[in-house]
Amino acid sequence: MELRGLNNLRVRQFNKKVLMTLLYREKTASKSTLAKLSSLSIPAVGKILDDLEAEKRVVHSEINLHSRGLGGGSYQVACADDFILCMNVSPYRIESILVDPLITAQSEFQLTKIAVKTPVELLAQIERLFHQYRKNSPGKNIRLALSIHGQVNPMTGVSQNMPQAPWDCAIEIKYLLEEKLNTEILLDNDCIMLALAEKWQRSDIYRDFCVINVDYGIGSSFVINQQIYRGDLFGSGQIGHTIIDPDGSLCSCGRYGCLETLASLSAMKKMARKLLKVEGKETGRTPTTQEIIDAYHAGDENVRVMAGTAARALGLSLYNFLNILNINHIYLYGRSCGFGDSWLSTVREQGGFNPFDKTDAVKTKATHIGLGSLSRELQIMGIGYLYVEQALAKMC
Repeated sequence: MELRGLNNLRVRQFNKKVLMTLLYREKTASKSTLAKLSSLSIPAVGKILDDLEAEKRVVHSEINLHSRGLGGGSYQVACADDFILCMNVSPYRIESILVDPLITAQSEFQLTKIAVKTPVELLAQIERLFHQYRKNSPGKNIRLALSIHGQVNPMTGVSQNMPQAPWDCAIEIKYLLEEKLNTEILLDNDCIMLALAEKWQRSDIYRDFCVINVDYGIGSSFVINQQIYRGDLFGSGQIGHTIIDPDGSLCSCGRYGCLETLASLSAMKKMARKLLKVEGKETGRTPTTQEIIDAYHAGDENVRVMAGTAARALGLSLYNFLNILNINHIYLYGRSCGFGDSWLSTVREQGGFNPFDKTDAVKTKATHIGLGSLSRELQIMGIGYLYVEQALAKMC
């Protein structure tokens, strides 16, 4: 491994990236605010901003953000006159919202229900929506940021496996759509989207945290030292396939007793259907997610036991990787969060204990497991930050 020191030029380049990161996060900021957030002196910040302005990376406005002091105007990232279409894609629905390069909403959030049987049909739906947004934004270049359900290779732009899809082949989404739409496309999976949304859109976010999506399946994404951790093969975050019960049910991955066979909504729906059959209430169809959640809140004892078992299994998996990675801030998303406080309490009881907490007197570093607070619109906008991180990476 090659090791390099930091000369003055590289330190200055690093500090430029720090200020650009802050401007992407704050949208607009004064020199004094940037100095405070970066722990640099105001004169140092001023020199760096002058360089960034000369490089046409930032623009200066005479508008002051503070009523006190001398006032030096404000700064923001210099953006091209284009938009980014953020899409979250599954075989049954596409959620979309248009944003500018600062990831500020430029359209209403849109949910489009689809029913596709082939990859070609799915790509056609994405293409149709893209042209709809392009028609509504004349004169704008629109790039695509895609969040794809399931396993994705963001380097090649290939959807390797999409749960719930009636096909089992890989789809070269990036190659096929870029050729058809003549635009740039970045993509990753839906858990990365949630991690980016948390990282960039929360003011109180920690350097190390994890998001868990507890829905049809169970996925996760780790942020370590403020960087998304994907793994060499882009398979990081497969918490749903950690084995809880080696003698348990067969999982879609081919192994037995994975967390998804106990705690995912797909597993709970199968169990709920079996319960109805035992109770003589079979309707010939699998209960919906909302029906299961409603039964839980109505006090259905069998459903509450089933959900409690799922919550304990989830908590156990969290406990294991809390000890391995020592990540103490966990944000839960997905429709299972609809079970509410009692379900969350069960997850916390099993997973919230970290034996290292007692050695740390700083309370803010104690284990926190809670529900994610970002709206669905902000979650979908999270995938647009792939372009922000791409721009920042080019500064290295």
